[in-house]
Amino acid sequence: MIEKLTPILIFIAVLGSGLIAGLFFAFSAFVMKGLYRLSPQQGISAMQSINNAVLNRLFFTLFMGTSLVCIILVIISILNWQDPNAIYIFTGSLLYLLGSLLVTAVCNVPLNDTLANVIATDPESFGQWKDYYSKWTAWNHVRTISSLISLALFVFVLWGI
Repeated sequence: MIEKLTPILIFIAVLGSGLIAGLFFAFSAFVMKGLYRLSPQQGISAMQSINNAVLNRLFFTLFMGTSLVCIILVIISILNWQDPNAIYIFTGSLLYLLGSLLVTAVCNVPLNDTLANVIATDPESFGQWKDYYSKWTAWNHVRTISSLISLALFVFVLWGI
């Protein structure tokens, strides 16, 4: 039964990690750069609005659903460690969980929470925006690369199945 379920879970992980990698890539490649080109007041306000808008059922289902699938795949890979693909499934899942889920929870969300309390019109917020931008973007690069490598490993496994 697990043998039939595993390719389906990997396919779901491909879709989920691919969508998340694309979302993070868009922020790293141009969204944050575009926001930073605005005045600090406009950039802060826009990012606060984005951070509120992302808190929706569709995003949570995708992000947390992919995380749940990766947790299941970690368990399956450990239980089937003799399988030649187990290391790829394990590594892809762990990269997603650590590089996407954990980095989001430990790094990006606290930065977002801090930004939520910034008053965009306050002149002191301009320095906070610069600091936020550099830290948030750096951690987002980590999320992008981790999700992309996860995607690649999952696709590699599907090609071999």
